[in-house]
Amino acid sequence: MKTIEVDEDLYRYIASHTQHIGESASDILRRMLKFTPGSANAPAAEVANLSKEADKAVSRPQDRVRAVRELLLSDEYAEQKKAVNRFMLVLSTLYSLDASAFKAATESLHGRTRTYFAGDEQTLLQNGAQTKPKHVPGTPYWVITNTNTGRKRSMVEHIMSAMQLPAELAERVCGTI
Repeated sequence: MKTIEVDEDLYRYIASHTQHIGESASDILRRMLKFTPGSANAPAAEVANLSKEADKAVSRPQDRVRAVRELLLSDEYAEQKKAVNRFMLVLSTLYSLDASAFKAATESLHGRTRTYFAGDEQTLLQNGAQTKPKHVPGTPYWVITNTNTGRKRSMVEHIMSAMQLPAELAERVCGTI
């Protein structure tokens, strides 16, 4: 068996087509490509259709919900021992689902005296030396991380609400941070 690396969003797309527990990525791809062991390469048209489907996946609301649920069920998320690391994974995922909605949500999100999100570390440091800014992976954003877990949950809830994700999903996500 060979190992290949795929982008996180592509992995989530493949995993979103799981039909039963324990189904491997290879099985999912074989089914999606209508490819059986020993057959010729998958037809180019099938690959092109799959690619188009993947591009559209995050734009459909049910796929955005599915992507967030998959994050919560992922090994990477489960392995995080610190709330701040789960917080960062959630932010990265939300950004990947809709960058413009994420931007709009974070622009209106700030504290009484602090800016929570910025495009660079220095902007956050200007609002307090103890903000502990961290770069949100896969995004152009930095976020302060020295807030308590309740505030982190509040930020995620605000962003998910602004992105029009279901309230019950936001509650579930916040409960895991």
